Amino acid sequence: MDGRVALVTGGGRGIGREAALLLAAAGARVMAASRSAADLASVGVEYVAADLGTPEGCALAVAETTRRLGPVDILVVNHGIGSAHEKLVWEQDPAVWRETMRVNLDGPFELARLTVGGMCERGFGRVVFTSSTAGEKAERSGSAYTASKHGVIGLARAVAQDAGPFGVTSNAVLPGWVRTAMAERSAKAEAQRRGVTVEDVWRERAAIYPQNRVLEPREVAEVIAFLCSDAARGVNGEAITVALGGLW
Repeated sequence: MDGRVALVTGGGRGIGREAALLLAAAGARVMAASRSAADLASVGVEYVAADLGTPEGCALAVAETTRRLGPVDILVVNHGIGSAHEKLVWEQDPAVWRETMRVNLDGPFELARLTVGGMCERGFGRVVFTSSTAGEKAERSGSAYTASKHGVIGLARAVAQDAGPFGVTSNAVLPGWVRTAMAERSAKAEAQRRGVTVEDVWRERAAIYPQNRVLEPREVAEVIAFLCSDAARGVNGEAITVALGGLW
């Protein structure tokens, strides 16, 4: 990846942070983007703070990457919001639906729209979207998150069809439970709703996997880094589950 320019969204924490570090270690010139400058500053790569749920924020992230590092060769779309605040579909606030789609689906589309054409012109590109196991299965009280993550897989596959003839690949990764800040919020909400402890929730989540544990962020980031590499040039339009062999 020496000299390749990578833009990693959601790059200040969790999976995105680990992906940014792995790509940088492999020789890429990395720009991390998220809303929190404080989180980004601790990563140790170039960064830009932006609201990636808006066209303006996405344009800023791409423009700053191009200005400081060069045109984007590798796009890792990892930002998003979870489902901790959602309700049963008939109780769901439409504003929650719209906000989830804005961040989880509109932003990824904008980032792809702004970068993939240039990749095609240059004859190389890697695009990786972070979806979720909820991108293929549905969770209760999660209509917006589930629909958005299904949509991300469709977007990844559509980009693969459009850009594949030009040496660009596009794939999605579908993590199971990872103990990130976003998942921690959902665990706290579930614990409060059920009258159990947060650790009880995490023990139950771990128990659904054969290894009786949840994922580490780096385990997902390693799959992302592989998909960004030359070794993955034959992988395109795939939705790759990273869930320890679990069904969810």
